[in-house]
Amino acid sequence: MQRIGFVLLPDFQVLYFAALSVFEFANISAGKQLYGIELLSESGGMVRSSLGTMTATMPFGDPTFDTLLVSGGTASVTASPAVVDFVQRGYRASRRVASICTGAFVLAQAGILDGKRVTTHWIAASELKERFPLVKMQPDRIFIIDGSIWTSAGMTACIDLALAMVEQDYGADLARSIAQKLVVNHRRGGGRSQHSELLKMDAKSDQIQTALDYARRNLKSQLSVQELADAACLSLRQFSRAFRAETGQSPALLSPHHLQATSAKAKRQTP
Repeated sequence: MQRIGFVLLPDFQVLYFAALSVFEFANISAGKQLYGIELLSESGGMVRSSLGTMTATMPFGDPTFDTLLVSGGTASVTASPAVVDFVQRGYRASRRVASICTGAFVLAQAGILDGKRVTTHWIAASELKERFPLVKMQPDRIFIIDGSIWTSAGMTACIDLALAMVEQDYGADLARSIAQKLVVNHRRGGGRSQHSELLKMDAKSDQIQTALDYARRNLKSQLSVQELADAACLSLRQFSRAFRAETGQSPALLSPHHLQATSAKAKRQTP
């Protein structure tokens, strides 16, 4: 059984427990205990989340884990000397060390991100780079693996990070089975952008919003403008006119070819 140490800092985001659900469902899908989860904090006891809920933890002990995960919060993090020391020892003793969201600040404080390619929530990326100039920040990535160091963007990116770990440990079939049980798309690749062109588009009418929703659900399909018009229950001419009027964009922007080209351009422009 692989040991997962999950470090909780005060004001952690409860959404990050979604990463632990991935390991839980790995056990369920496999029908045996592949992973064991240990919730950790500096002093043990109850740790308060940003939502105000309390979670029981164990105090730091043996830093040897298969995976040591450090959670983030709603803002950049300044860890205590004891937390930094534990992460440093964990880095030397564990197979891999990972951060979720602003947990990357803790890894950077521990000095283990120097010279490493890393990511974090896009809101905090500039601050992380400013405070720790030796990191190789790639702010527009879902997650990044650099040797034994894994870093992820914020919020739901923790699910992609955990699914990638399961895939590395036990193969793509198990990771896919977990994703199905969690009712999420099979994990996004680490190189995927944190930003979506579709999320930037909005519409006033239900018909155009329906077309946008349809496009979001079918990103892997070769959608035609006619198919989008049909989803909106409009003629091709009516749909094209209404789409431009409400979004200021051509409906051709919803084609997978255009979205892939936009994503590739964003990757090339990322320092």
